[in-house]
Amino acid sequence: MTTTAPADPAASTRPEGAAQAAHVPHRWRNLSILAGVSLVDNTEAGLVTNVFPSISASLGLTTAALGTISAAGKLIAVPAGPLWVWLSSKIGRRRTLALTSFTAGLFGIGAGFSQSYLQLIVFTTLMAAAAIGASPISMAVISDSFPVERRPRAMGYFFASLQAVAVVVTPVIALFLGISNGWRWAMWAIAAVCVVVAILVLALYREPGIGSSEKQLADLDESRRENQKVTWASVMGLFRIPSYTVMMVSRLLSGHLLVIIFGVQFLVTERGITNAAAVLIALPYSIGYLISTLSIGYILPVLDRIMGPRARVLVLQLAQVAFAIAAFFATQIVYADNAVYAVLWGVMGFFVGLNPPVNRPIVSTVVLPELRGQAFAVWLTVFETIGWALFAIVAGQFAATIGLTQVFLFVLVGLMLVNAAFLTILYWTYPRDVQRMERALEQRRQDALS
Repeated sequence: MTTTAPADPAASTRPEGAAQAAHVPHRWRNLSILAGVSLVDNTEAGLVTNVFPSISASLGLTTAALGTISAAGKLIAVPAGPLWVWLSSKIGRRRTLALTSFTAGLFGIGAGFSQSYLQLIVFTTLMAAAAIGASPISMAVISDSFPVERRPRAMGYFFASLQAVAVVVTPVIALFLGISNGWRWAMWAIAAVCVVVAILVLALYREPGIGSSEKQLADLDESRRENQKVTWASVMGLFRIPSYTVMMVSRLLSGHLLVIIFGVQFLVTERGITNAAAVLIALPYSIGYLISTLSIGYILPVLDRIMGPRARVLVLQLAQVAFAIAAFFATQIVYADNAVYAVLWGVMGFFVGLNPPVNRPIVSTVVLPELRGQAFAVWLTVFETIGWALFAIVAGQFAATIGLTQVFLFVLVGLMLVNAAFLTILYWTYPRDVQRMERALEQRRQDALS
């Protein structure tokens, strides 16, 4: 591998075959910092759902309120995500990442002081709007830092680190629930972490540069790696990429999002388990997620060499089917021993953890480097948000009539099987889109050197 450097005079005579991915400086340190920033969004989402039974008792709220709070926090991401990505193009990704974390901390403090449902939903929604900006920017930065074959492993480390911290934080949250107004102290603790992370971003993050990891562009000066500005038309043009469109629709069918919102509430209301015990029972979900997210990053490159691009489609499809089977046993059968629920939650988490190291690289591989930030924003803060909000609102309302057990059967089992079937389309579209992108980047290289 070569080290990143500005284009040199010899670049114009370098043969086409000499292009190779660069070793982007500071990429592992940046990855750690990005995980810290994204932890804010990850923990903020899990925090409210984990402590909601205590919030409910304190403020007199119902299960439907949890659905509304979760939906509001996600709906705000629809405008917020793309706006944060746009801001990063104006003031830089480093400053934007620090700003998202710092403002999330301020709103988190306000959420901890909430004395009514209105105050709670306003502050948690604003906190979510601030924190969500880290997600699409982080995905774009990781794609710019690691070559195609290394991205699954990098994504695996990234999401595994989020879950590793969740494994540590979850028992602490359970301890908070044992004291008076413990949920408030939990909110304040996360807010403090946000502020600290913002400072770390400013001190330690180093910008890799757009397109730094692409073998066709790595040895070019950054100003020559892009040949088009990001416009509304170019962002809308993403939907002309078949694989990207399939991934967007698939996100609307990702029923596993529901277990994150209502998993603890299900254990409390449907199985009669205490809030503190339910939080601990749900902990193996993060452990299973961590294990699979780490391991698939090592296994997938081997499968890539055997099957080519279709290997990633196969893993993604099998993950949906396996989760649906695990969810059936976890939510549709009553067990006397809480340990059984804990094991099954771990199995569900394992199969969910297979997704991020696979689906994020799929998107980054079919989208031009300068468009990845907005591509991830549309995917993660628009389509995922719409799906999350729909699941949260509909499930919250139906839970009051048919119960969470039936809701989980329809969504966690039925819809996930539909999603698996839908992903079959990628077997045809993804290999073609990968080849198209490789040709586009090679043409860009030739244009820059001519």
